[in-house]
Amino acid sequence: MATLSDIGVSAGINILSAFIFFIIFAVLRLQPFNDRVYFSKWYLKGLRSSPSRGGAFVQRFVNLDFRAYLKFLNWMPEALKMPEPELIDHAGLDSVVYLRIYWLGLKIFVPIAVLAWAVLVPVNWTNNTLELARQLRNVTSSDIDKLSVSNIPEYSMRFWTHIVMAYAFTIWTCYVLMKEYETIANMRLQFVASEARRPDQFTVLVRNVPPDADESVSELVEHFFLVNHPDHYLTNQVVCNANKLADLVKKKKKMQNWLDYYQLKYARNNSQRLMVKLGFLGLWGQKVDAIEHYIAEVDKISKEIAKEREEVVKDPKSIMPASFVSFKTRWAAAVCAQTQQTRNPTQWLTEWAPEPRDVYWPNLAIPYVSLTVRRLLMHVAFFFLTFFFIIPIAFVQSLATIEGIVKAAPFLKVIVEDKFMKSVIQGFLPGIALKLFLIFLPSILMIMSKFEGFTSISSLERRSASRYYIFNFVNVFLASVITGAAFEQLSAFLNQSPNQIPKTIGVAIPMKATFFITYIMVDGWAGVAGEILMLKPLIMFHLKNTFLVKTEKDREEAMDPGSIGFNTGEPRIQLYFLLGLVYAPVTPMLLPFILVFFALAYIVYRHQIINVYNQEYESAAAFWPDVHGRVISALIISQLLLMGLLGTKHAALAAPFLIALPVLTIGFNHFCKGRYEPAFVRYPLQEAKMKDTLESAREPNLNLRGYLQSAYVHPVFRGDEDEDDYDDDKLGKFEEEGIIVPTKRQSRRNTPAHSRISGESPPFSGKV
Repeated sequence: MATLSDIGVSAGINILSAFIFFIIFAVLRLQPFNDRVYFSKWYLKGLRSSPSRGGAFVQRFVNLDFRAYLKFLNWMPEALKMPEPELIDHAGLDSVVYLRIYWLGLKIFVPIAVLAWAVLVPVNWTNNTLELARQLRNVTSSDIDKLSVSNIPEYSMRFWTHIVMAYAFTIWTCYVLMKEYETIANMRLQFVASEARRPDQFTVLVRNVPPDADESVSELVEHFFLVNHPDHYLTNQVVCNANKLADLVKKKKKMQNWLDYYQLKYARNNSQRLMVKLGFLGLWGQKVDAIEHYIAEVDKISKEIAKEREEVVKDPKSIMPASFVSFKTRWAAAVCAQTQQTRNPTQWLTEWAPEPRDVYWPNLAIPYVSLTVRRLLMHVAFFFLTFFFIIPIAFVQSLATIEGIVKAAPFLKVIVEDKFMKSVIQGFLPGIALKLFLIFLPSILMIMSKFEGFTSISSLERRSASRYYIFNFVNVFLASVITGAAFEQLSAFLNQSPNQIPKTIGVAIPMKATFFITYIMVDGWAGVAGEILMLKPLIMFHLKNTFLVKTEKDREEAMDPGSIGFNTGEPRIQLYFLLGLVYAPVTPMLLPFILVFFALAYIVYRHQIINVYNQEYESAAAFWPDVHGRVISALIISQLLLMGLLGTKHAALAAPFLIALPVLTIGFNHFCKGRYEPAFVRYPLQEAKMKDTLESAREPNLNLRGYLQSAYVHPVFRGDEDEDDYDDDKLGKFEEEGIIVPTKRQSRRNTPAHSRISGESPPFSGKV
């Protein structure tokens, strides 16, 4: 059981770690040779150039201005200076709204923390329940637990204070959530209305196109939309299975990088030829000339790419029953994306197309009929992953109870006799151990989401984030409470009657606040501070810059700033919302630690979004309904747990008054879903019409067909330099007008106008 001194030691370690990280960052960011790592976003936007190469040789790499080091924390106020409208223009709405999740945490928990410490802490502290329990040697506790509801005796009228506070916390949280939902919905609508023209505004993704023996998919799609959307249909781009081709292109790029590396190395020292072994990892096998080997490999893969490309073009089996369909106006695209196309709801399924950079191309080749099976398999796999992960969680909880370990294994007593070591073990080790167990979890969940077949990076991240949140709730929160309670109160379980067990668990739940405090400090303090160092991008950039970079373009490609990582960051934030809402009426001691996390994370990630992160896509804050829903679920969980806790305290008169809270919270959530969520799932036709009208007035001669010509061409058909001529020639053929699609189907007689696109065109051409 961690004591107040243990928490103090842990706080000291984590504060010192965070401070050291900030000092290291302050030194590294001032060095000219790190400029592209810590200000990569400005380089990618073309607003910053490499530091001057003039002056002394040392000054090209090291900043010798010692006055700059005196203000090593000046990046914090600088990160707060950029106003929100300018930040939206600079980084996009997704990044700004992501930051507002941290700001939402501050708006919710600052008043709650003040109220809880002013009202609940005195009510909890002025009792001696835990002292009596300790004398009976039935329940272990610490000084921190005296600030919690555990210190209030059974049948006490003081529980009315906790109920009143629960109502106050719920009302305040719902009020802040509603205002934030309204604000972000308005921000989204304003952003969409003012946003520049994008291909996805005119395009829908059509899935499950029914097969036809007489016509190709491209002809089917075109004829269907010429019949059903005759005045608005513009063009379409069929989806092809180019996954094998993409793998070859990726492999060629890898071989080309090795070739560049050995050529550059030989150019620096050409006294002898460079050799490489062909065995596993180059550790053994036949020795060959490295440059000649990789030249041959690149030529070989280039021929395979050309062959595979022709097969994709000519083989009808490579064409999937799906297509990106573009319209002449945003209004027409909105109508198509938000309506059912046929009486059979399983065919001609339409949805908004992701923006081109958001498309996850490998999953477009997955047959639609297999998606249900894939998702069912992943539901089962996720269940077992979550269930079996309880085993290491239980082990982590055993680290948090050093007294229990000593009782079970007396030979370990000598290790923990030292007071400082005991404080470190109980106040620091459990949190870091749990964080280490979770390192590979995001990658596993992302692989599962990709297997399910989602077609955009944003939807993959939202799916992964949803599962990460569920996993955190079950394993990090629920399992920590349950397994910790069982371990800590082992003697109580064995030596008391069964009807006393619920009471023991009820007392133990608030006691787990000490474990979560240590976890918050490790993950939310030192972890967030460590984020700003960008160690992995820093190391990778210098390795690439040393061995591979030959041109300015190479140097730009060596920068890997990454993005905000919604699939990992948002579930972590939601865990803190859950902990704060659950423990606010139970153990207010935890709230200041959460406030430090939200404040520190807001500053750090604001700096990263301004200077480093380069967001992969822009969804106009489409993820906010998920954020709102998870905060609501955390609120309901906190109410149910408080209800159960008061039940173990025999607060029979007070507990029933909590029943109304979940009902009111669910009703509030339904109101928000009906009032604000449509702005995130639908595009108002009025807004689309207004934007179309303004655009037609400003650009009456806009060639929209040319703009959309190659917007949804698979990236592998854009190719590298030796493939550009091929693609350009092919794409140019389909800008001609008046090409008629031959067909054998009688339904062609009902098509209102001649098709302009040839059905015999390659699937990557941009017109089919």
